[in-house]
Amino acid sequence: MLTVKLNNGNYLSPPAAPGWLSSKLPSVCFYPRAFKVVLQAALMAKKGIYTEGDWAKSSLDILRALELSGVEFAVSGMEHVCASTEPCVFIGNHMSTLETFVLPTLIAPYRSNTFVVKNSLVDYPLFKWVMRSRNPIVVNRTNPRDDLKTVLNDGCDRLAHGMSVIVFPQTTRTTDFNPENFNSIGVKLARKAGVPIIPIALKTDAWNNGHLLKDFGVIDPHKKVHFEFGQPIDSAGKAGDIQETIVEFIQTRLQNW
Repeated sequence: MLTVKLNNGNYLSPPAAPGWLSSKLPSVCFYPRAFKVVLQAALMAKKGIYTEGDWAKSSLDILRALELSGVEFAVSGMEHVCASTEPCVFIGNHMSTLETFVLPTLIAPYRSNTFVVKNSLVDYPLFKWVMRSRNPIVVNRTNPRDDLKTVLNDGCDRLAHGMSVIVFPQTTRTTDFNPENFNSIGVKLARKAGVPIIPIALKTDAWNNGHLLKDFGVIDPHKKVHFEFGQPIDSAGKAGDIQETIVEFIQTRLQNW
């Protein structure tokens, strides 16, 4: 299974000067490459032959396409992901489309995983085949009570079968982190399933949210991409304290970045 090469749990994009087209028109450079990756993945997934290893490779190909467009990555805390193969709940902020595409190559080589996603992603042209193949937990985001029930029931099922769950508790992607919009659904899932939590802080606004089509924003290589995985948190503690620890972890890293 292909993934980025780590150095003491960290990954930094290698120094490289992007070509003329990439430096002048990074979005034009990136999107054709990304479309090719998604098309190949979708065709395999539709045939039922798209494995978790393939998912990690597709994710790595997207990361490389971003790097070829001039985007730099800094990933830290991977030792917490690699330390165990036991299922857990990953909880992080949600800033752009980028993390949905890149997290698999960081996590899948070490822990089988899936996402909690909104229902539109399993109906999205082409990408729906990829997402459906990953056995996601699908929510509507119209009725919080129903969504909580779905996440707890389906999430516990995935975790019981050895699959970690990635949760973005914010109601929508945003570059501004507001703790009031960061709900505790991931903490509740981890507590019910009796599994640890690994917090994720991320800064991914190099892939901007689009105005007309939110998934197709401008690629800005002047903004460095950051991912940091925190130490595992025992979900048996007080829910309020756990939520506060996760929020503080994310806020501190965003301020530093």
